[in-house]
Amino acid sequence: MAKIKASVLAFEKKLVPSDGFFYGTTWEKRNVKADALHLQEKSVRGTISNRINEKDSLKLNAKVESPNLQRVDSCALGQEHDTLKLTFTLKVLSGVQTPSACNNNEFQGNYRKAAEEYIAAEKFTELGRRYAANIAGGRFFWRNRVGAEKIEVQVKIIGGAAACEWTFDGKAIGMRDFSQVSADVASLGTGIAQTLSGEREFLLLEINAFALVGKAQDVYPSEELVLDKSKGQQSGKKSKILYSIGEVAGMHSQKVGNALRTIDTWYPGADELMVGPIAVEPYGAVTNLGKAFRNPKEKADFYTLFDAFAQGEKLADKNAEHYVMAVLVRGGVFGEKE
Repeated sequence: MAKIKASVLAFEKKLVPSDGFFYGTTWEKRNVKADALHLQEKSVRGTISNRINEKDSLKLNAKVESPNLQRVDSCALGQEHDTLKLTFTLKVLSGVQTPSACNNNEFQGNYRKAAEEYIAAEKFTELGRRYAANIAGGRFFWRNRVGAEKIEVQVKIIGGAAACEWTFDGKAIGMRDFSQVSADVASLGTGIAQTLSGEREFLLLEINAFALVGKAQDVYPSEELVLDKSKGQQSGKKSKILYSIGEVAGMHSQKVGNALRTIDTWYPGADELMVGPIAVEPYGAVTNLGKAFRNPKEKADFYTLFDAFAQGEKLADKNAEHYVMAVLVRGGVFGEKE
């Protein structure tokens, strides 16, 4: 059968987080009062610590005498604070069975039929449960989660839907396995799954999360991209720039979204590699490991699986279908040239 192509094909993301806002508070008064955290600038004098070759080792003393001066941003809790509060909203949208752009009606019809069959059979239950586990466990804290004595995540439905609230102990929720979840996590996952399935148009969640990290400890907002740090150091510009919304330290919505979609445990070799869940990406790319876990040679990448799925072919197992639909929930431009 000839392959049907769509040279223009795009899907809008269905999990839409806001930026995260950083506040400082105390664990005892976390629901009463919180103060916005601001960025602070530091000028530091570093030492030479990068790897050098044998020729340069003869000039090491001269290099050490030249200070490594840097201007950097930092963020920390106040002396009266021991708890980081991170707050953001998350909108879940329906309509994954309809591309936002597609220039081939036959392709769109075939894809829609395949997506509706998946929804009828699976109802996004597995994906909803995994997204809910990442919310409840506070994966979006990223580095701020490490070394936290306590983590609490409060989730509330706002805007149009029936009011419902959950409070989760983030430390009690494992971040490497989605096989066992509590009834509350499953309940939140059901709301997300129902929306993705189209039973409701949208779901708007307000998330307030607290991490007991210690009095006056450093916290870690998102870091802005500095394309050429060497020029920045020479000109006296900052070599490390943290993100703020107005004057409030914050986390990029993209980074929050990356945490929420870190649900892919279906990539080849996942059980043997002991890497844990990775973010849903077309090639399973994990930049900090410098590896793509879904290589097209293994026919486990999104495009190989999606081409078969959209033509109505049955994939090898349900996990492959879960992965394909998770990438479409992520959104992106997936057209193929004629």
